[in-house]
Amino acid sequence: MIGIYRYGEVAPEKIFNRAKSAADVGNTVAGIIEDVRKRGDAALLDYTERFDGVRLSSLAVTEEEFAEAEKTVEPEFFAVLKEAAENIRAFHEKQKRDGFSLERGDGVVIGQRIIPIARAGLYVPGGTAAYPSTVLMDVIPAGVAGCEEVVITTPPDKNGKISPYVLAAAKTAGAGRIFKIGGAQAIAALAYGTESVPKVDKIVGPGNAFVAEAKRQVFGTVSIDMIAGPSEILIISDGKSDPAKIAADMLSQAEHDRLASAVLVTDSEELAKGVSEELERQIPRLLRRDIARASVDANGKIIIAGSIGEAIDIANGIAPEHLELCVDDPFSYLGSILNAGSVFLGRNCPEALGDYFAGPNHTLPTGGTARFSSPLSTDDFVKKTQFTYYSGEALARVADKVALFAEKEGLTGHAESVRIRKEIKK
Repeated sequence: MIGIYRYGEVAPEKIFNRAKSAADVGNTVAGIIEDVRKRGDAALLDYTERFDGVRLSSLAVTEEEFAEAEKTVEPEFFAVLKEAAENIRAFHEKQKRDGFSLERGDGVVIGQRIIPIARAGLYVPGGTAAYPSTVLMDVIPAGVAGCEEVVITTPPDKNGKISPYVLAAAKTAGAGRIFKIGGAQAIAALAYGTESVPKVDKIVGPGNAFVAEAKRQVFGTVSIDMIAGPSEILIISDGKSDPAKIAADMLSQAEHDRLASAVLVTDSEELAKGVSEELERQIPRLLRRDIARASVDANGKIIIAGSIGEAIDIANGIAPEHLELCVDDPFSYLGSILNAGSVFLGRNCPEALGDYFAGPNHTLPTGGTARFSSPLSTDDFVKKTQFTYYSGEALARVADKVALFAEKEGLTGHAESVRIRKEIKK
């Protein structure tokens, strides 16, 4: 049963489960990465047989497999995918920005260009669940940004197949090639390339501890979106909320992972008790009840705060991945929320809306990193290049100032490179 605590009875750093990867994970991942670098596709095929239980003849998803998925997926779900994709695209279109050029009229032009990265790699988790939503949330922003191609890797099932719903989402979102590879070996393939898998410029998408560690280790060779930890939800609610709805929202994250954290902070003891009772009623009804049970028992908490304002202070200190603000006038509090990946406002906005359909991205900072990082966006798929132009006259006006600056740093070569042009007038 979930624990109920007064604010202060649990240390802030203990409210969420934010376990770090063990050293042996790092060592194992390093070995896998090196093996993939050396042996390429042969290593990928061996790891797929070892970890996924299937020996593949080819790593790439074929057009025949896409066609088979299209026949398998219900028209109703295709319609939902299309509508969700439209919502996601509309939201991310608003994030696009242009470069600029500042012409001062004195022979100086400075500016910035926004350039899409050429190729992104998306890791889509498999195993205990399929995630077509991840495909939409990561491929669509890349396309909006102008990325030329998004390559997907995702582990196959025991029959060497990929979920037809993942393939349907890939078609809907406009993804490029898909490869049947999971785990750290998939990250290695995307980072370094193999005979079949092209090298990418950036890797995005969630995964288990091995995937997260692999992303950490290849960072620098490629860019990454973030190091994702276990799922988190913090719900702030006053006493007017329905305990059944609050409990259901907590379980929407608890069912993700045994390591997930679902926490309620409320100013109402009555709500706290009601939510605790509802969790016990609802957990047995879940398909993933064992996972949710383990998550709630190990990491779930209910914190009783003195006020909603104090609850917001708690949230800002924790910086949760998902934050639900279940009060009558949530917009009056929104400006006080400083650290959160994604905020869900009001009593009729469950976090699941954000996972699938509303439009804002569901790839979010975890582990307290919402203090300094942001949800996945179109910005993740562009790079910025700046430029500078000075005419001869413009350089002559500032040459002595630049040279003085350089000399104060002991860099006389810098100074000379400016002074040597001082007399050039065009």
